[in-house]
Amino acid sequence: MRIGDFEFPEPLPELKDPHVLAVLRPWIDVGNVGTLSMRRLERHLESKEIGRLVKPGRYYDFTRYRPKSVLKQGVREYNIPSTTISAAVREHGPDLITLHLLEPHLYGEDYTDSVIEVLKHFGVKRYSMIGAMYDMVPHTRKLLVSGGTVDAKNEGEYKLVGVRPSDYEGPTTITYLISNTLEEMDIETRIFVVHLPQYFQVEEDFTGTARLMEILCTLYGLPSRLADPERGRQQYASLQNIVSDTSEVAGLLERLEERYDRENAEGGASSSPLSPMVEEFLQGLGSNIDLDLDLDLDFDFDDDPADE
Repeated sequence: MRIGDFEFPEPLPELKDPHVLAVLRPWIDVGNVGTLSMRRLERHLESKEIGRLVKPGRYYDFTRYRPKSVLKQGVREYNIPSTTISAAVREHGPDLITLHLLEPHLYGEDYTDSVIEVLKHFGVKRYSMIGAMYDMVPHTRKLLVSGGTVDAKNEGEYKLVGVRPSDYEGPTTITYLISNTLEEMDIETRIFVVHLPQYFQVEEDFTGTARLMEILCTLYGLPSRLADPERGRQQYASLQNIVSDTSEVAGLLERLEERYDRENAEGGASSSPLSPMVEEFLQGLGSNIDLDLDLDLDFDFDDDPADE
């Protein structure tokens, strides 16, 4: 069955008041926080893929998103980058659709129209964009999470999970047309973006994943063990060792901590930014960190204790 530019094998699942969790790569998925969280949820809920783009080449430049060649039991297979849709039927609470968006290079409006057509077909009640971005925040404090505009519909929920309104202005993505259109249709929309320390950039940030999972577990009544914060604590410990051994870095980190504490005491009010020299130094710090410090950065979901 075809809906928009997506193909769905029949029969389609019957979903009850479904909520959508969407992650957009590569735009707001630094540290793979959104993707790791979605996969963890999908494993726990036993989600099944139900659809994907019919011809992803209409939207993607495959010289930029490269297909991958893999060998499975001696047989070569090719994985073509695409946008995929999975679903999980839950006994209690709304069913969940997980939407792995891959930002289009071409025909962005047609792409978003197709996604919206799919969501309308399933009668979606809420659409939440999840992910992470880099920011000048200290790794020694609880990671901040920002959302969209706060209004009467979401204020209580954002306060419950510790999400503050976003004051971001700047370049964005065409896929935000999805949220805007759904809002015009009176469908609830949410945004949950974790702020990661810009000076510590790793392929898989487990502390950011734990922070996002805490929110999702609270909102959807899922076991708190899925957050698995210990893995993140071990990962960030490698950075703390470097900071402690370097007085200059420790001083700069102290400035970040002071700014963090001041802004949170003022309810998220913005303060004067760090000097460009300080920001450049902190950004360069990440390139000098040895990420092989007894850490398994190749995340094997089969061995994830949170999924047991």
